[in-house]
Order: sequence, then structure tokens, then C-alpha cells
Amino acid sequence: MCDSSKRVSVALELSEDLPPYPVLQRWLAEPIKAVVVSTGLFLTNKKGYPVLSRSHQGFLRSLFKLDVQLILTGADRHPEKGVHSYQQYLDHLWQTQPTPDTVTQFAKGYEDYLQCPLQPLMDNLESQTYEIFEKDPIKYSQYQKAIYYALLDKIKPEEKETKSVVLMVVGAGRGPLVRASLAAAKQADRIISKVYAVEKNPNAVVTLENLKEELWGDKVDVVSCDMRHWEAPIRADILVSELLGSFGDNELSPECLDGAQRFLKDDGISIPCEYTSYLAPLQSSKLYNEVRASKDRDKPAESNFEMPYVVRLHNCQILAPPQPVFKFHHPNKAEVIDNSRFKSLEYHVENTAVLHGFAGYFDTMLYKDVYLSPCLQAHLIFQAHVYGHI
Repeated sequence: MCDSSKRVSVALELSEDLPPYPVLQRWLAEPIKAVVVSTGLFLTNKKGYPVLSRSHQGFLRSLFKLDVQLILTGADRHPEKGVHSYQQYLDHLWQTQPTPDTVTQFAKGYEDYLQCPLQPLMDNLESQTYEIFEKDPIKYSQYQKAIYYALLDKIKPEEKETKSVVLMVVGAGRGPLVRASLAAAKQADRIISKVYAVEKNPNAVVTLENLKEELWGDKVDVVSCDMRHWEAPIRADILVSELLGSFGDNELSPECLDGAQRFLKDDGISIPCEYTSYLAPLQSSKLYNEVRASKDRDKPAESNFEMPYVVRLHNCQILAPPQPVFKFHHPNKAEVIDNSRFKSLEYHVENTAVLHGFAGYFDTMLYKDVYLSPCLQAHLIFQAHVYGHI
């Protein structure tokens, strides 16, 4: 009735008997501003202090993530401890929240913030953008592990003194994958005879050249060229890239790697070797309003609802489990390579909800059992041009 107005927020009053878990989760997608907690909900512990039940504690802690205000109502039912004991307990709940994981800490401040997907193939990224990517606490350690196992498979222990490999990093950026490759070689006690760092962004190439001069030396060749147009002087044993974006294929990874596999030996290893994208229906009045407010004077009003956005999903609810959409393999051994894709998905949503869009994820097998999973990556939200009750 209010058309999801940003001026209207919810004050949620907790009941003595909380509804089922799916209903509680439903509220995490709403614009909750305050939670009303009655003194009648409090129990008395062994020391005579007021406390809440475990179910109430758990739900309040989940609401704390939305920075809600707490409103305490009702008479003082613990006069010997004083009305401040209720406030102290609620403050204790706030202070003792579980420590956020590394990824949550890394993404702090970017919750529900709409960003247009980067297009590094079309645009040259700024140095600051590379710097943010390089702070990723998980990705490059996983890449190093994958390269480590690939090197062990390529060079057996009895061959490590006489055999070496050629490794290519396509889309090298400012060099984090080059560093991971050299660190993996040292860890595996294997020899990489040459690393080719291929990068089309002239600004990033300057950084690569400086690193070559100061740290890497002749072991690394910096190639200032678009990988689609480069002719490699030698074929590689291992081809490494990070073109996955946030949906597995939105930075043209399949097309780029299909073209780059001509650099790879017939028995060569591609890292990553496989990735799958997923979609799930999503409800979030917060994101709906963010998209609605992003009007472009030169475009139709609906255009922003047909755009993909990179979002750290927060004030939302996933309405049904994600389903796989597209899968890609590298190197691509198909006789005729065609990356055209179409998929029709059907979801079963158990509870009444409003469909605001779709959350996109991906996971990737870097090599063997070394994965990057959806929970470790940014999320891509496809805002549906649909707004109605399911």
C-alpha cells in the first residue's frame, strides 16, 4: 500500500512464543528500524538477573546485523536488581556477538551497496581497484594451493632436478597471481623456467615491469598485450587466470580462455578448470529501493531494473535454494566451441513473499579439490523486471 516507501520502516514487537524459523528469516528482508522488547519476556537466572530465552537471544543477534534500535517496555519485574539490569543484559548481548568471519570483515561497509560489474576487457581498471582486489583474504591463497598441486603433478619427485615448466598468467593485473605462482613453486620445490605475465592495461604493466626489475628478474616476462591478440613464443604447461567476475562468466572468462587455450600444451592444465553459476529468487525492499532510486536521465525508467549489480547481500531473504545455471570447462575440448547458453529454472517458494530479483553466485574448481565457493565471492544480483506477490 505504501509502495515500499523508504520513509516507512518497521518496529517489530517480540512475542513470548516466536514463530517458526522461516517466518523469522522473512523479517530479515524487511526494513526493520526498531525491536520492542517487553520486560515480560525475561526469565530469571540463578543469580536473580533477567535473561532472555535462547530463541529470543538468537533472533535478536540476527537483527543486530541490521543495526536495529532496541525499545524496552513494561514494568520492572526484577526490582531487587533494578531496571538497569535489563539494559545491561541487552548491552551484553550486543557486545558478545560472534566475531565476524574474515570475508565479512573484508566487506564491511559494502552491504547492500549497488555496484556495476567491472568490465576489465573493455575498460582499463584503476590502480585503486586492483589494490582492493589484492586484499582478498582467501582467493590468492587458494590459487597458490591449486598451482602447488598442479606443479606436483607436472613434475614428479624424481624429476624435480631436471624438469621445469612454463607457466602463463593471462590477465596478470598488478601481479598477485605471479606472486602466488612463484610462492607455489618454492613451496613445492619445483622449477618454473619462465612465467609469462600477460596484461593489456598499460597502467598495470608499469607495476609489473617494476616488480620484474626489483624482485622477479629474468624468471618473469611481462607481456603488454591483449591475450586475444598475443602470439606466444612457446606453449605453456600451466595457464592461470582470474577472469570470473562475480557470476562465473560476466567478465567473458569462457570466451577469453577458449581463445587463450591455444597457448596451452595438449596435456596442459588450466587454473581454473571448471566453474558453475547459480541463481536464487530473492526478496529485499532495501535493494528494490536502491535500484528504483538509481534513475538515469537518458534512459527509460525500467532500464535500471534490467541491469546486473554486484552486491554484498545483507538485508534480504533468499526465497528458495540456488539452482545451477551454466557450467564451463577449461581447456575446452569441444570440436566446435560455442558458449551460447539458455536455461529455464523453476523454484518452489514455500512462504508468501515478494520477488524483487535474483541473487547470482558461482563456484569454481581451480584444480582438483581446490575450490572457490559462492560464500567466498561477491554476489551478483539480477534485478527482475517483476514486482508482485509470489
